[in-house]
Amino acid sequence: MKQQRLLVSLLLGCTLSLSAGAAWAEVERYVIDTKNAHAFIQFKISHLGFSRLLGRFDRFEGQFSYDPQHPAVSKVEVSIETASIDSNHAERDKHLRSADFLDVGKYPKARFVSRSYTEQADGKGVLEGDLTLHGVTRPVTIETRALGHGPDPWGGYRRGFEGTTRLVLKDFGIDYDLGPAAREVELFLSVEGVRQK
Repeated sequence: MKQQRLLVSLLLGCTLSLSAGAAWAEVERYVIDTKNAHAFIQFKISHLGFSRLLGRFDRFEGQFSYDPQHPAVSKVEVSIETASIDSNHAERDKHLRSADFLDVGKYPKARFVSRSYTEQADGKGVLEGDLTLHGVTRPVTIETRALGHGPDPWGGYRRGFEGTTRLVLKDFGIDYDLGPAAREVELFLSVEGVRQK
């Protein structure tokens, strides 16, 4: 009887191990395609309440993992070169890189690391994580939407998402006074990843 119980335990353990391995094998790993400009980090902020200032960060890199069967295990990590900010105006960009705003000499990188992801049936989701900007780390919530996935013309496989969030600049130690209408910045993210083999 003891031998039978031991055999059953061993078989059960092997089955659980194989099941866990199969589930893990379904996790897809992607590198964000910034090399070919198929990913964007853009921002919008009010200018004194009279107009909208649009801009982007030109240099960043990152990766994400996604499990179609278990989306909740998905993870995202992105690193941004803050000096790559581009608002289509050289003098303004110089000011944005200064200690009044991003202080890129002291804080050359911004970084986002996810903590959780919740996916809804309609392809929308909520990505929560920690953003480090201007030397301050704060939790942020990104509203996401799946854009599509499938093989590309070059023999690879791609998956894309977009997302939006809002940041209160003072929360990250950026308190240069541009008036009450410019206290928050909106971020728009478009991410296309290439699956790794």
